[in-house]
Amino acid sequence: MPLLWLRFATILYGVGLLYALLLLTKKGEWLQRVAVPAVGFGMVLHFVSLTEVAVLNGYPTLLTIRHAESMLALLIGCAFMYLFVRYRTMSPGIFMFPLMFFLTFISEAAQRPPALPSPMVRSWLIPVHVALLLIGYAALFLSFISSLLYLVQSRNLKAKSPSSLFSRIPALEVIDQIGYRSLLFGFPFMTFGLIAGSVVAQAKVGAEYFLDPKVLLSILMWGVYMVLLYTRWNSGWRGRRAAYLATFAFAAAVCAWAANAISTVHRFINP
Repeated sequence: MPLLWLRFATILYGVGLLYALLLLTKKGEWLQRVAVPAVGFGMVLHFVSLTEVAVLNGYPTLLTIRHAESMLALLIGCAFMYLFVRYRTMSPGIFMFPLMFFLTFISEAAQRPPALPSPMVRSWLIPVHVALLLIGYAALFLSFISSLLYLVQSRNLKAKSPSSLFSRIPALEVIDQIGYRSLLFGFPFMTFGLIAGSVVAQAKVGAEYFLDPKVLLSILMWGVYMVLLYTRWNSGWRGRRAAYLATFAFAAAVCAWAANAISTVHRFINP
């Protein structure tokens, strides 16, 4: 049943994906009233699926990379719903809906029978580590989306014939504040998530933990994250410079996430 609910959620997220694709061809306005309810209902089924996985197979099962991708998609959906309710704008969905669909589709397509958890997950800090980092990733992605919207809106305002595709994007100042507040919100989660993982890995693995490519890239990501916050807080960086740096931070986050495939430390589930 958890897989069935996840498949239904993927289909409903596909409505959001279709909306984003049609909007690029300026033919998606008619789907706007359907996309948000469809994605919202998909999020409910998505949550039910993850809850059933935890109840039936135990919470350590959620620590696999595929379930982590699934949970990240749900968190991104929550971020979109907040923006939609707060600012009444669909524009972030152009970027968020496709990512939600592909993360959920990959998770659904790569599901495997439950495996035995490794001894490392016996520490209560590991679920905390994963949960905090997922929230931090979602906030960083939201900041990245804000940077894209800022650049698009800035170009749109300077154009002699503005594109109607992004005509409903919030004002530049609003977009800038969304990106900044996302950083402020996500940085503590990212920081404490990395600290929680480091404590467990140092105890279980030792100094070799700091040579793991996933760990090195995560430290790089955190460093870029901190520089981004510092330049905005202390140097007053806004607009294009902040948007470009947020894009670089997101690229570092993608590399850190992809490094799960070659990490020797991040094996919470035995094959």
